[in-house]
Amino acid sequence: MQGISFKNFENQTIYPEIRKSRSNIQKQDLQDRRNPNAKEHNEMLNILYEDEAILVVWKPVGMESQSARGFQADMVSEIRRYLSTKNREDNHNLSTKSTEPYVGVIHRLDKPVSGVMVYAKEKKAAAALSKQVSEGKMHKKYLTVLCGKPVDNVEKYVDYLLKDEKENVSRIVDMGIKGGKRAELICRALETKEIPPYGQLTLAEIELLTGRHHQIRVQMSGHGMPIWGDNRYNPEFSQRQPAEPGTRIPRRALRTDVALAAFELTFTHPVTGKQLTFRQNPSGGIFRQFGAFPS
Repeated sequence: MQGISFKNFENQTIYPEIRKSRSNIQKQDLQDRRNPNAKEHNEMLNILYEDEAILVVWKPVGMESQSARGFQADMVSEIRRYLSTKNREDNHNLSTKSTEPYVGVIHRLDKPVSGVMVYAKEKKAAAALSKQVSEGKMHKKYLTVLCGKPVDNVEKYVDYLLKDEKENVSRIVDMGIKGGKRAELICRALETKEIPPYGQLTLAEIELLTGRHHQIRVQMSGHGMPIWGDNRYNPEFSQRQPAEPGTRIPRRALRTDVALAAFELTFTHPVTGKQLTFRQNPSGGIFRQFGAFPS
């Protein structure tokens, strides 16, 4: 297999790294293999890394990580279009009918959440990566902006979550409730600011120890620090806000992006066996107000 390739985009800081251990991170020299003839789809995709087996991308806010219904944009469709264009250009024969490129979905992010994702370009790679997910060997870290401030700079939260399939929401329940699943995460406060008119906001790093439906959003809301911009679990941004005092006119929902991004992804390459870590800090929206991002 040829050397690993990597892309460094303008106004972004990307850290391609191979981890020998969690405390020993080595950067690897990576060559740019971007196909200039697929410029349109690359601009849409924001490809962080690509080789013969996998594709690592940054999923933007508002896009489905899996195939979407109807005409909504989704990552799988965009990746498939990009690969189709790239394959035609590589073959130098636009008239040749080619099979639809394989795109293996390994994990997912909620539609309003941005972040680093890996997709497989072949079935064997998909099987190996999916096994890592099921065995808890693929690790994700998130950055978020909380409304409020944790009591301690580092806190571990353990709750039980119950998903409402009909409403597509989850809530914290008592241990022992039928259907409730244990949820654990570690929250590290990085920076707290007073930002009018929102009050005290905290930039925090979240490490998931379990993977539950809407876990970070539900747990942080349940512990009194809902995520900024979350119109489902943060009352200040809810689409069902009460009427203005003295009237029957409901308040307009604050339309903002959820301040939650999967900024770091670590997994073992399905072919080389090397441990890879990809990082990208979010830069838009309320994140612009902070500077204490992980280095």
